[in-house]
Amino acid sequence: MKEKDQHYAAMKRILLASMILLPVVPFILALWIGHYHFTSALENSTIASITRIVEDHRHMIDSFLAERRSDLEFVLNTHSYESLGRPETLKRALALLQQSSSAFVDLGVFDQSGMHVAYQGPFELKWKSYRDEPWFKAVMEKGVYISDIFLGYRKVPHFVIALAKQDGASRWVIRATIDTQMFNELAGRVRIGKTGEAFLLSAQGTFQTERRSGGRLMAQDPDFGWYPVEDQRVRIFIESDRQGDTYLYATTRLTNKNWLLVVRQEKADAFKALSTATHLILLISLLGGAVIIAVAFYLTDRIVARIQQTDREKNQLNEQLIRAHRLSELGEMAAGFAHEINNPLQVMKSEQALIETIIADLKASGQLPESEDLKDLEDSVSQISLQIARCSKITHAILRFGRKSEDAVQDFDIQTFIPEVIEMVAKKASVEGIAIHREIQDGPVFIHGDPSQLQQVLLNLFNNAMDAIIARHGTMGGELTVSSAPTGNGRVRITVNDNGCGIDAGNLDKIFSPFFTTKPVGKGTGLGLSVCYGIIQNLGGAMTVQSAPGEGATFVIDLPTTAA
Repeated sequence: MKEKDQHYAAMKRILLASMILLPVVPFILALWIGHYHFTSALENSTIASITRIVEDHRHMIDSFLAERRSDLEFVLNTHSYESLGRPETLKRALALLQQSSSAFVDLGVFDQSGMHVAYQGPFELKWKSYRDEPWFKAVMEKGVYISDIFLGYRKVPHFVIALAKQDGASRWVIRATIDTQMFNELAGRVRIGKTGEAFLLSAQGTFQTERRSGGRLMAQDPDFGWYPVEDQRVRIFIESDRQGDTYLYATTRLTNKNWLLVVRQEKADAFKALSTATHLILLISLLGGAVIIAVAFYLTDRIVARIQQTDREKNQLNEQLIRAHRLSELGEMAAGFAHEINNPLQVMKSEQALIETIIADLKASGQLPESEDLKDLEDSVSQISLQIARCSKITHAILRFGRKSEDAVQDFDIQTFIPEVIEMVAKKASVEGIAIHREIQDGPVFIHGDPSQLQQVLLNLFNNAMDAIIARHGTMGGELTVSSAPTGNGRVRITVNDNGCGIDAGNLDKIFSPFFTTKPVGKGTGLGLSVCYGIIQNLGGAMTVQSAPGEGATFVIDLPTTAA
């Protein structure tokens, strides 16, 4: 038993491993391939999106600065130093610039010594000297200059656009201040997800626009050191800032100013869809894996249980075959014993007949007068004759039963055959206190078949009925009724009725199934009724049963009849 349990346990492990691994491996591969291609596509899409955003934003800022420079060039080219030096002319020029763009805050004119000779705007800057200011030196040298954010005389962060013009031997300058707040909103006008932001850095890494996540104007960006600053190409990379937050960066340089445009978004926010897809794939993997494992356990248990059931039925069948073989051998041995006993019985019968003849001759010759001893002798001889006849009857019954496997198909009278079979169990019934009632209709009724097979059917029904009667009544009150009568349609009906314990309704449908038995283990093969059912069908008949627990059982056999 332990070895069988180990065998089934090993089989279960192999089946379970196969049923889990076979679908799980392709399932995981399919998920991995799908996840790989999906994440690659999503990453490429995100990178392409942020690249397009930084390029568009750079173009917008470059266009803004170029337009403001063109506005100032128009003023510079349409006015002389003297005319712009007049307040009313400078005021009209500033109004004209502000009509073009509200970003212009003020407008001033400088002579070549850096003296602020004319000014229109909200500050008191006229007659201030800018000779040593970096922006003034740069514009005098280059002719056009856009400054970084600086404080200047007004002590607030701002930047200017300045242009220089050569008039003969003198050189003068006009300068306009750009609204820092407006430019800050323009440059920072990027909304990507929840954390996307854009800002400008000078060549030294100071903020030229404010950063929403923290970064004041003119403050130093602590992460500036590892920004790629080589050229105007868009650079995409992922880095962690000084606070440890990881960002997806896109950087590029402006065309009209040496400022670095930085667009960044937190990595978790930028790849939120990727994270969602990853979590969804993990959830699907877990659920799919759980379903596969659950189904594998269920099917493995079912398969192993079915194999165990098949093995049990196989072993049971082998045991039944061995038992049937032993019964067959026992039947052959019984037939042999009956044959061997029958020979001496014949001799004994002959000797008994000889004794009777001698006694009759002696009595006739007067040599043996009547006496009590003679009468006892004749009674003994008569008892010997009776017992010899009884033994002969038993041996002939055994011989007929032993010849059941032989092909002996013939027409025989069922009405005389049934009483003979009843006689074979009459003694047993008498011992068990069972009364056998015979309701055999008079007159011959012939059927065509093997008498030994029908004998087997009737004996099986009689023995089953007596077992059921004994189980319910013991040795008192048992009744077995056997009836037989033609039904008038060329058939004869044999009924075997008992008042035994009956059959449960749930067993009635299985009563003729092979190996089904309600008897204790070792007392029934489960083949008797199934064999009987097959025999009756081979005879062209039908066998049915009616029963209820506690009400006995009635087996009905319908057989076709033949002409006498």
